[in-house]
Amino acid sequence: MSKKKSNDGRRVIAENRKARHNFFIEEDFEAGIVLKGTEVKSLRQGECNIAESYAEVKGNEVWLINAHIKEYSMGNRFNHDPRRPRKLLLHRREINKIFAAVQRKGMTLVPLSIYFDDHNRAKVKLGLAKGKKAHDKREASKERDWSREKARMLKEHS
Repeated sequence: MSKKKSNDGRRVIAENRKARHNFFIEEDFEAGIVLKGTEVKSLRQGECNIAESYAEVKGNEVWLINAHIKEYSMGNRFNHDPRRPRKLLLHRREINKIFAAVQRKGMTLVPLSIYFDDHNRAKVKLGLAKGKKAHDKREASKERDWSREKARMLKEHS
């Protein structure tokens, strides 16, 4: 099982590590997910991948598209479709804010992680993001390398 317990009571199931590399995350939101029973059981086993997924606003609802939750191994013929669109639960005010940012500023909604909160409810952390250009990615990696080198040099001299 690939569940990591964080210090605030959350058990992280899946994380989108490429999101911070490919996007500038402006703001993040916590959303509930509408799931079927076999999906919850599969999530508890850590069988989820959100690397190629995204979220979009359709009408007055937000949907998680292309997230892969593996079929539950003990499920029967009522098992779920692994890549079905899943409705996300947000407040109306948050949905309006996201819709405005996506429409006017050309931002995208990227899932950053899926986790169980301290009440054992599955949640998605969404990031309102702007895409990075190639030179931004190179600059970020240079900064990261320099900070590692600086820390290494400080450690050697102290």
